[in-house]
Amino acid sequence: MLDSVIQITLFMVALALALNLWRLCLGPSLPDRILALDTMYINSIALLVLFGMYERNNLYFEAALLVAVMGFVGTVALSKYLLRGDIIE
Repeated sequence: MLDSVIQITLFMVALALALNLWRLCLGPSLPDRILALDTMYINSIALLVLFGMYERNNLYFEAALLVAVMGFVGTVALSKYLLRGDIIE
């Protein structure tokens, strides 16, 4: 029962990831694209966690933590670049 729910949820999160990719490519402004990229990080974390639950493997949880850290750093860097035009002062 839980495996079928995880499979359905994996499909739904993958669909959300595809829609975020669409927003990233066609976003009307740069802040919309940065927000779509940030949401893609969150959806990829959800995919890794769900796949780790489905496979019953702890390695995917560690990968999700790495993606979370890199996503945070990337979002901060892009936001700083958007506001100031320079990442490092």
